[in-house]
Amino acid sequence: MGAVVEVKYFNSFVLKKTVNSVVTPDQVIWNGSFGIPQAKGGYPVVVTSSTNGINNWAIEESRIRGGYNNVSTDYGAKAYLVEEEPNAVTRGNSLIYSGVFNSRTGINNTNVFSVADDITKSADPANGTIQKLYAEDTNLTIFQELKVSRALIDKDAIYSAEGNAAITSSNLTIGVIQPYQGKYGISTNPESFAVYGYNKYFSDRNNNVIMRLSKSGLDEISRFGMIDYFRDQLNNSRLGKVIGGWDIHNDQYVVNLQDEKGSKGENLSFDESVKGWTSFFDYNPDQMFSIRNNFYSITNESLYRHYSTSVNRGNFYGVNYRSSVTFILNAESPVSSKNFKTIGYEGSSGWQLSTLVSDGTGDGLSPASGQWITTNDESALVLSLLDGEYVFNPVGGAPVVRANYQATLGTTEPPLPRYYAGFNRKENRYVANLVNNSNASTGEILFGSEISGVKGFYVTGTLVTDLVTNLGGEKQLFSVMSDYVTNNGY
Repeated sequence: MGAVVEVKYFNSFVLKKTVNSVVTPDQVIWNGSFGIPQAKGGYPVVVTSSTNGINNWAIEESRIRGGYNNVSTDYGAKAYLVEEEPNAVTRGNSLIYSGVFNSRTGINNTNVFSVADDITKSADPANGTIQKLYAEDTNLTIFQELKVSRALIDKDAIYSAEGNAAITSSNLTIGVIQPYQGKYGISTNPESFAVYGYNKYFSDRNNNVIMRLSKSGLDEISRFGMIDYFRDQLNNSRLGKVIGGWDIHNDQYVVNLQDEKGSKGENLSFDESVKGWTSFFDYNPDQMFSIRNNFYSITNESLYRHYSTSVNRGNFYGVNYRSSVTFILNAESPVSSKNFKTIGYEGSSGWQLSTLVSDGTGDGLSPASGQWITTNDESALVLSLLDGEYVFNPVGGAPVVRANYQATLGTTEPPLPRYYAGFNRKENRYVANLVNNSNASTGEILFGSEISGVKGFYVTGTLVTDLVTNLGGEKQLFSVMSDYVTNNGY
């Protein structure tokens, strides 16, 4: 059986056949070779019913027909070079660039890395590996674990004795690497990077801070009221990813701190307009980004668009969450003890006071545990306007709350008068008395269950949306206030 092989730009030919491990009597032999056995790496034999022929070809030979002393072909041009040090070396602090790409002329040398050219640029290895690169106009920002630097792209700069940069006439792919002031880096969390305009945001777990890189340099934005929080969270050994994204809808940097399993995390936002961290969120994304005035996040391989009007407010990834606002009331005299008697707010109906707790007071050591006991004054739950609404039963018996109007009275809108166990609306404000719900301390004088108010130098409270009023609708909150009296004349 003959075969025609066109010889061009090759230095070897496919000649020998392959056979099964067991040679059969009808096996075709070529030039004395029975072929490569299948057990030794040869391809399996394909036998036809008519000719018992073999149609598989296996190995390469440098001599034509594989015969002894037959003409041998040249090796041709080598596609490799022998290096003095053949072992692979990982250079985590170095950059390498290829040849040029020009779509107009059809030149594509992006796969060309010529050893004859100086195509590498190295950052200081003492600052760790390069984790993130961001190209912006003619600048390349380089994020290492312990340092942030910049380099010119396609230009070179020389520096005068005063340190001023002057652009030279010669073009270099990557110019001199110049570090930003400050010992900050991106650690090993490049996923925390986000950019908007000229500002770039990222986390630095080595310093327990969240950073912003702007025209003025590097700044710690975690110091705006959140130093303790980020120090505890970023220093947590169970912390896994630190995911960042720019919310173009609210013009905020959003950062998500996930545990090592990625099952839960803290999600909060930074607002440049107030220079502070404004909100916590209940969603736990895998990635966040903005496209064309819309903010998106990805979780479990599904894409979600935020601030959509087609779903209820507070609905994240198909789960409804209640919104809450935490506040501190300290009035004008933070050093005087007070009795906070009432609570009020301006805004929409549908807010309830879930907690209102005073500052802690140390009572001493517990005889049982040996731990220091700290007590607080705490108020009872204050229901929202509709959730606390009730009427007296016209046929007698216990009052009827709003949830039982239909079952008891046969209507969803009972006649007046109506009463409110929680917030009541007066002069366009929602107000309520504070009923103390804490246990009496040793030696404290009791005045009965009619006494209201929470004692302390200051109180911390939380307003939460209810589950009755306009579910999924907008609820506004403008201000919170309290009426108080100073204790002991101080």
